[in-house]
Amino acid sequence: MSIKMDDYIATRADVRTYLEHALAENARATADEAGLYASVKAALLASNARLVAHYYVDPMLQKLAEETGGVVADSLEMARFGARCESPELIVAGVSFMGETAKIPSPEKRVWMPTLDATCSLDLGCPVDAFSDWCDAHPDRTVVVYANTSAAVKARADWVVTSSIAIDVVDWLDQRGEKILWAPDRYLGRYVQRQTGADMVLWDSACVVHEEFRMHDLAKLRAVYPEAGLLVHPESPEEMVDAADAVGSTSQLIRAAVDLPHPAFIVATDKGIFYKMQQAVPNKRLIEAPTRGAGGTCQSCAHCPWMAMNGLQGLSRLLRDWPVACEVQVDPEIGQQAVRSLNRMLEFTRSQRP
Repeated sequence: MSIKMDDYIATRADVRTYLEHALAENARATADEAGLYASVKAALLASNARLVAHYYVDPMLQKLAEETGGVVADSLEMARFGARCESPELIVAGVSFMGETAKIPSPEKRVWMPTLDATCSLDLGCPVDAFSDWCDAHPDRTVVVYANTSAAVKARADWVVTSSIAIDVVDWLDQRGEKILWAPDRYLGRYVQRQTGADMVLWDSACVVHEEFRMHDLAKLRAVYPEAGLLVHPESPEEMVDAADAVGSTSQLIRAAVDLPHPAFIVATDKGIFYKMQQAVPNKRLIEAPTRGAGGTCQSCAHCPWMAMNGLQGLSRLLRDWPVACEVQVDPEIGQQAVRSLNRMLEFTRSQRP
């Protein structure tokens, strides 16, 4: 079973709505952000909370996390940081599954987000009821889900993985003779399948950001920047992956920018990564990879509309009022089930064996 095309089209319509809202809000907030930054930083330092920011959110939030004892990271390191952080409260600047992933291993901690409306197309595209039916139809397979899923989906899974360790986990399971049921990103699933040779059945969904990257204008861009390497996230279409000089998670792409000799890079992932990547390679040129936006049909234009909902204004309101509507809640029973698959991931990263 896979998500129906009508449902996926509806999801993409939701993305357009969120995108329009997010960009309008960000435009209104820009003029006030310079003065707001100092007050938000002071309020954050005075609180008991630590800010955990994803590479894809507003660079101002990434800078704020760096300067206040928090962390800027990919989803795997965000989970690690939340689990080991001694602070009783965490503020997650990212999308909803990241807030839940911080809450699941630390139910005693209070976890907040500037807005709980910041979700994810992969999360939306993998509803738990349909996913559970799909799992029931393949009882002989080990269920591996990408971290970009709800707590309820994680609770139904055997393993949770991020893009940085998906190949290692699936390869290890394959060597044990296990067949894989993979959800939700089909592009990442195909990439893992090609790299490992594992027997995998894939859920049919995609990230609205990475799905936009296409080869149609890449040749023109490379003609302008012939010295540039191509960095591609594995959630991207296969044509992009096949043309890449490096394929990997956000943290892996940043390392690739450092390690590869190219003086410039065309980057096929959310442009929020440029803040940390430019820090890592201050003397190299970073260029956005082409999307379908050239034809006027771009859904995300290299920036997640839900990540764009995180901003200084929302964080300021959170630190001022601590509204209940901004606190991440995970049903205790679901959390107890989900923590098993999540802990397998965290343990695997420590020992390379569960």
